[in-house]
Amino acid sequence: MTHALQDTPGFRFATVTPMRRFAAFVQIWSLSLLACAAAAAFSFVHLDVPVARYFWDAAHPLERLAGGFGSRVILSCEAAVILTIGLVRLVRGHTPAFAKALAIACLASMCAYVINDHILKILCGVPAPAEVIEGAGHAFNIWRGSEGSSFPSGHMVLASAFAGVLMRLYRSGIAPLCVLLLLGAGLLLVGDWHFVSDIIAGAFFGTTAGLLAGELWVAHSSA
Repeated sequence: MTHALQDTPGFRFATVTPMRRFAAFVQIWSLSLLACAAAAAFSFVHLDVPVARYFWDAAHPLERLAGGFGSRVILSCEAAVILTIGLVRLVRGHTPAFAKALAIACLASMCAYVINDHILKILCGVPAPAEVIEGAGHAFNIWRGSEGSSFPSGHMVLASAFAGVLMRLYRSGIAPLCVLLLLGAGLLLVGDWHFVSDIIAGAFFGTTAGLLAGELWVAHSSA
């Protein structure tokens, strides 16, 4: 695994100056946090409800996708991937580098989702778009939320945490993964499953979790 990671630009960067790399990461993350917080705040006040109302009529044709791309389905697929990789490891005695990366990505995605749905959503307590369209207030209800609350988006946390690991381990995949994340975000908006601010917050939290998991795996593999 270490040899495989050495073939990636990310691994070479990880082995040069770890303290300087960590300081640069913190600076970039802090700036990204400020930018995403500002974008989410602006969207919450000015964009969320108008965009949700605009797509409300278009949401019904996409309802059938909700079952096929629900969080339970995605979590089940990720669990199946981890189980399959584990069984392959037992049978063959070794695991390819990319299979290990997939397993780490699935684990990071699942862990980030649990934190988001069982802590952050309950903490924020923002009603879902359908509830807001039907008359609920679009506001934070601190510690009065549920797993069905809207902010941050669990789907974006799942997807971006998974993508974040692969982005860290395979730099060549950054562009296509970003395109897929943007496509997923667009579907969440058109389907009225989430507000714009939900998607921004979910993408930031998930990507952070994924990049951190990928960085820890690189550090473990190079030890």
